[in-house]
Amino acid sequence: MYHPRDIIDTIAGNLRTTRNPFGIPHFLVNRWWRKANLPRRGDAMLFTGLMYQFIPYIETSTGYLAKYEESPLARYLRYARYAPGYLSGLGLAMITPSREKQNFDRILRDIVRILKASQVDLYYRPELDRYSGILLYDLGDQETFVAHARWLANRLKRAGVRKLITVDPHTTYALKELFPKYTGTSFDVHPYFELLRLNGHTIQRTVTLHDPCFYGRYLGLSDVPARALAGLGITCVEVDRSGAFTHCCGGPAESISPKLAGEVGRRRLAQLEATGAPIVAMCPICLANLRKLGADVQDLSSVMVQGI
Repeated sequence: MYHPRDIIDTIAGNLRTTRNPFGIPHFLVNRWWRKANLPRRGDAMLFTGLMYQFIPYIETSTGYLAKYEESPLARYLRYARYAPGYLSGLGLAMITPSREKQNFDRILRDIVRILKASQVDLYYRPELDRYSGILLYDLGDQETFVAHARWLANRLKRAGVRKLITVDPHTTYALKELFPKYTGTSFDVHPYFELLRLNGHTIQRTVTLHDPCFYGRYLGLSDVPARALAGLGITCVEVDRSGAFTHCCGGPAESISPKLAGEVGRRRLAQLEATGAPIVAMCPICLANLRKLGADVQDLSSVMVQGI
């Protein structure tokens, strides 16, 4: 296990100087929208929080963390905080496979397709779509999280943003619960699956829907995506420990200990595989972590887009 302070200080330093936990320039990490044909004005702004876009970079960086976790070289991580944010971010961007970036960008475009099929009046402003800072809150650096959240909330407010459509549980929780509490600014926040009204052909199949912690335990939204799937003829089988009692995929612990994250994830994967049905995830971190453990997992949007 790495010393949490070393990880926290590195992420916090990058966030303060670049508004990005990895130091990657915004124009490099957020490019998916260029092929999505989205307007800049509408009723509700699509807000990705960059979580899907970050996954390929997370996979690359945690791959190195896993490699050196129990080696003498692990102690040198403490010096990462002194590296210039943009310099390390550019390096990470260069060594992260382009194919993985494209795969996760495609998921975001699938979400746009099903929102448009549901006649949702959405728009997108890529310059306003920024990271929520949620990982620092999870790791206990409340001071840096609050400072970043205030910056982002003020930026959105000045742009006249009132309604936000989110695509992942971490960003949804941050904007819906934490921003009002710590910044005093509230937005009308809805995860995209709350807005779906799909009338396409039905898909007769059964899936195992994994509840991420924020949707299941803290926001009470587990039934909403299940109902959306049911509308397409897709049945969700019962999973041991779901809803308010869902089991973590292990992914959030990766930055501190990839080994521990793997142990937690394997327990959850066993529960999911026990159903015998294909696994569907609705969180980019869960999706990536379960795949890393060898599971054949699809994103919720990738399943639903087949019904339009």
